[in-house]
Amino acid sequence: MEYKRFKRTFLIVMDSVGIGEAPDAEKFDDKGSDTLGHIAREMNGLQMPNMEALGLGNIREIQGIQAAKAPKAHYAKLQEASNGKDTMTGHWEIMGLFIDQPFQTFPEGFPDDLIQQLEEKSGRKIIGNKPASGTEIMKELGEEHVNTGALIVYTSADSVLQIAAHEDVVPLEELYKICEMAREMTMNEKYMIGRIIARPFVGKPGDFQRTSNRHDYALKPFGRTVMNELKDGGYDVIALGKISDIYDGEGVTQAIRTKSNMDGMDQLVKSMDQSFTGLNFINLVDFDALFGHRRDPKGYGEALQEFDARLPEVFEKLNEDDVLIITADHGNDPVHHGTDHTREYVPLLVYYKGIESGKPLNVSKTFADIGATVADNYHVKLPEHGVSFLDQLN
Repeated sequence: MEYKRFKRTFLIVMDSVGIGEAPDAEKFDDKGSDTLGHIAREMNGLQMPNMEALGLGNIREIQGIQAAKAPKAHYAKLQEASNGKDTMTGHWEIMGLFIDQPFQTFPEGFPDDLIQQLEEKSGRKIIGNKPASGTEIMKELGEEHVNTGALIVYTSADSVLQIAAHEDVVPLEELYKICEMAREMTMNEKYMIGRIIARPFVGKPGDFQRTSNRHDYALKPFGRTVMNELKDGGYDVIALGKISDIYDGEGVTQAIRTKSNMDGMDQLVKSMDQSFTGLNFINLVDFDALFGHRRDPKGYGEALQEFDARLPEVFEKLNEDDVLIITADHGNDPVHHGTDHTREYVPLLVYYKGIESGKPLNVSKTFADIGATVADNYHVKLPEHGVSFLDQLN
């Protein structure tokens, strides 16, 4: 039987918006984690009328969000199959991969031999070498960096090596070259670092500000993703925000940078005026970077409500043959211990014009069901992992 197909697919990843602990959460030291549930409790109820209408409250009970009698979207929750809970693993799985070996994190800083290699190849000393907030480490070490020219190296709960430098002290071209060297040095199983990130800043001591000249150097996906199949099949793949960085440009036909969640929504709404056939893929990183890792449940809740308030602009620009998919890539419970991501289910909402009453989707135990569905829609090669739910969208 031939079923409904779509010309344009809009895929929104709400970075870190988990919807309750996964069955294997204890293995990741995340038992009891519940990003949305705990945020709703801390907010004394979330006010997200548009997500409520889509059916967010039908996936599970969330304080302040009711179950819709006739949801506007089909809905489910997805379980991660890969052995990890980081951004790259979640996104790669969404596009059809299974990651067996997790990316490494460095809660005690990077090994001495790696730091020594980086100093030798860059010709500059390294300071920092610890997990830190980017804004805080600028305050702590920015003046020393300006005075000595030493590079500020730090990490986070993610698998990242970040190099911060003042643009007047280390020119952008040099900083980027150093990051490229660091990327080459860490493309092996010994380090298994997901991303090297250039973090340029400007200003004076007491008033340093990061610039928009950030650049990510990611590992390439370990196999062909649905995005590769779409691009090679002649379809468009528009990557907004850090999507292009996450996949190291693989399968991307157009990349658009964003500065924040709200700028991301601006760029998404603007891009909806384009006539294209294929995938428009955006990551909204502020949920994770500004509120999850910083363990700020109220800021997180307010950001969720701001996102919800922008959705009518998206609904208005959807054509009859468009589909909107809203999901996440992992959890980051802001009341959980530590500052790490959390192993959780993620929500799945699938909306298009004409749904009389959304229904629960029958999904398998992997985020890759999304990629399989997108591939199925455009008649390109299906990924090895995931099961298409396209036939359930009639």
